[in-house]
Amino acid sequence: MKKITKKILIISLAALLTASLFADPSASRRAQVNSKEALSVVEALQTTFRNVSAEMLPAVVEVDVTETKTYTNPMRSIPFFFFGEPDDEDSDKGTKEYESKGLGSGVIVRRDGNTLYVLTNNHVAGGATKISIKLNDEREFEGKLVGADERIDIALVSFESTDKSIPVAPLGNSDDVMPGDICMAFGAPLGYRQSVTQGIVSAVGRDGSGIGSISDFIQTDTAINQGNSGGPLVNIYGEVIGINTWIASRSGGSNGLGFAIPINNVKKAIDSFISGGKIKYGWVGVSLTEVNPDFKKELGVEGIEGAFAAEVFTGSPAFKCGIKPGDFIIELNGKPVKSVNQLVRDVGNLQVGTTARFVVIRGGVKQPAINVKIEERTDEVVNANNKLWPGFIASPLTDDAKKRLEIDDKKVKGIVVTNVQAKTPAATLRLQNGDVITAVNGKSVRDVKEFYNELAKADKTVNFDVYSNGGTLTTGTFKIR
Repeated sequence: MKKITKKILIISLAALLTASLFADPSASRRAQVNSKEALSVVEALQTTFRNVSAEMLPAVVEVDVTETKTYTNPMRSIPFFFFGEPDDEDSDKGTKEYESKGLGSGVIVRRDGNTLYVLTNNHVAGGATKISIKLNDEREFEGKLVGADERIDIALVSFESTDKSIPVAPLGNSDDVMPGDICMAFGAPLGYRQSVTQGIVSAVGRDGSGIGSISDFIQTDTAINQGNSGGPLVNIYGEVIGINTWIASRSGGSNGLGFAIPINNVKKAIDSFISGGKIKYGWVGVSLTEVNPDFKKELGVEGIEGAFAAEVFTGSPAFKCGIKPGDFIIELNGKPVKSVNQLVRDVGNLQVGTTARFVVIRGGVKQPAINVKIEERTDEVVNANNKLWPGFIASPLTDDAKKRLEIDDKKVKGIVVTNVQAKTPAATLRLQNGDVITAVNGKSVRDVKEFYNELAKADKTVNFDVYSNGGTLTTGTFKIR
């Protein structure tokens, strides 16, 4: 099979440019279309697409899956004498198992001896009890789930074959992808196996979707439909630059808004799945949130890019090394922090046991670098709400907030308690959303910056003064562990 080279593309674009510069403006449209020069440009581009397709299609597969699901009988609570006794064990429990079938796409990304590895989406194969891999030439193999990750929506499936001619798709560099780049999507849209569509990259660094919790997508107008999930997004050099994962659509069909996981976000996951069956994410112990311009102004970081550390887990690496709630993180290992999503990805990619260097702004002042030893992210540590300090987010007490909270006294200064979470220190102190905190450990606070400054000073115990109905009460004292 002929290897795709950059030379073909360069020749094609050069021919296109030449035809554009030297075309006779007085010639009729029909003459231009029929001219050999114009047709040669189109043919060169068509040859490029044909060659990419010919090379990629044998490495693209259909992934057929079967999942075992449980059905709960809504009539279980009605006395049996109306309908007769249950006739099996599942019915006696009010539940029944059934098999649900589905399909998606995948791409072969590695070979180890007779084992071939297929990259697809977690929402395609992550919950499968049976997996079947279908190749372009109609051959079918039994698949095995090697590993899956819900956060990034990636799964790796393997199958066995002694056929050394089955190709492995080359992986590109998604960091080089830019809006306007030509790309092609491969897969089984609506069950039509080995389909190819072509378009351009519409944007990069997109967030959104309810799939996974790590947001970073390549947006493309290349037609992507149900069944394309897990298939590759490919550049004009025949390299995989992304894994198609979701579409933005009200109808469920392609509206020219398709999204793919950048392949660079996935490369390390392949090794992790093969070596240990899962991805080991780095964990610092900070709960991050986006903040609006008004909040940033009160925090003293107006016009600065970064990520707001709303809460910190007590006992976590961040807590032990000195990162505080209210810190605005602007740098990680010398790399500027542009957004919460970026920092979440970068922290997750940190190797467990290594030390990372964070730079933060606290109280409007840039602090000395903080070195944090990275631990492994587990469900146990991230779900320990009782260790989430302080267990709420402080919001500005604006005039609009006073009106909403029906506070007539214009002299009241402080912050508004929001996002109180159960089982946290805030819940223990009986704080509620909408409470107005006017002091921390007896020290008055006028705004968000002062609140987090005083909270940062409280390293052993803390209590809050809360304004309510024209008066102030003091909460109990919480011991910080």
